Amino acid sequence: MVIDRDTIANEIYGKLTNEEDARVCDDIAAEACSNVPRNFTLLLVSYCLTKLGDAVASPKTTLAWLVTLVGAPAFVLGLLVPLRESGSMIPQLFIGGAIRRLPVRKTVWVAGSVAQCLCIAGIGAVALTLEGVAAGLAILALVAAFSVSRGLCSVASKDVIGKTVPKPRRGQLNGWSASFAGLISVGVGVLLLLPFADALGERFLGVLLVVAGSLWLAAALVYTRIDETPGETGGGRNAVEALASLQILRTDAAFRRFVITRALLMCSALSAPFYVALAQQSLGAGNRVLGLFVIAAGIAGLVSAPFWGRFADASSKRVMIAAAIITSGIGLVTFGVHRWQPSLAGSAWFLPFAYFVLSVAHSGVRVGRKTYVVNLGTGNRRTDYVAISNTVIGVLLLVVGTVGMLTPVVGNGGVIGLLALMGLAGAALGGTLPRVEEG
Repeated sequence: MVIDRDTIANEIYGKLTNEEDARVCDDIAAEACSNVPRNFTLLLVSYCLTKLGDAVASPKTTLAWLVTLVGAPAFVLGLLVPLRESGSMIPQLFIGGAIRRLPVRKTVWVAGSVAQCLCIAGIGAVALTLEGVAAGLAILALVAAFSVSRGLCSVASKDVIGKTVPKPRRGQLNGWSASFAGLISVGVGVLLLLPFADALGERFLGVLLVVAGSLWLAAALVYTRIDETPGETGGGRNAVEALASLQILRTDAAFRRFVITRALLMCSALSAPFYVALAQQSLGAGNRVLGLFVIAAGIAGLVSAPFWGRFADASSKRVMIAAAIITSGIGLVTFGVHRWQPSLAGSAWFLPFAYFVLSVAHSGVRVGRKTYVVNLGTGNRRTDYVAISNTVIGVLLLVVGTVGMLTPVVGNGGVIGLLALMGLAGAALGGTLPRVEEG
């Protein structure tokens, strides 16, 4: 029996998006419209693979657990999340100028994905062969290389989506990919709950990370099949010109307000390791505890991402506001429980549940801000917006990430409370953002 891939793609696209509006392709090239179902499906599969890899190799859970198991120095744990995020963002201002010279940009994403495969597999190899300081430094170096490779994918992907998927469907693409990856990552969490995973310790995590690395390679192979129409190539810049482009922050009020709002919403990512740290203090540092948090994050993506995706297609700024309020709410509750009800905070269910709620909110933050920035700009302007905002946020992550230095003074719960207040400010400023969706 011959399998018609286009027919399958059309069926998947129709079921996931309930395609009915004939005007849905108004904002992409006419020749790209007929390929939307196929491209949407290929993008969905590739993003599911990379998001699953992200869930397995998360610096907030798996990598944090790993550096403890291999006996790495304490400073390695503190650098994981800021380095993982900022390393992919800071170079994007300069990467964006080079990518703009390419009429077809999917090849950049493919190259970046292959590099991420090698980095994550390398961390798995470190877990199997090294210990102590050597393991910690090797992990940091590979995380940094992974982050730069991820930056290539981030800039390229926004432009590929902008050329291949119409505006009313972009939020659903982000939402469904996160949901499917969440479903599979629940299975990974269940594996970590099994006795043999706890007994094998870092050896099990090492093999798991090697397997996770292969997911990026598979995603790269899928991405090569996307039909991307050649785009604008003007405006490629050198380093000095790239720095000069930062003036957009001064001249474009809507974009400037978005960047500030996004900076305040960093609280959803930065607070996650402190929930894990609280759990390590009260529940232990075995792989079974890690499994609870991986399951919580996976279920959160599964149940919330499709909702956030459809919500973002209606109003991406409202998604950011709602997600910020949820982040702040669970943060303040966790702070209060830890401070005044320590027995409840030390129960087997409370912190994994709080982490689940935080993961739901973080999923909303990611879907909302990604959809907003893609819809805010068009053509090369979109590439500028993505590159500049990511570079600025990358620098701020390194700065705000030092909030962990307050832990000896206010404790992990206190840091969570401070970041929750930051989220409230983000929700308030998000309410002043202009609407970018039509209708």
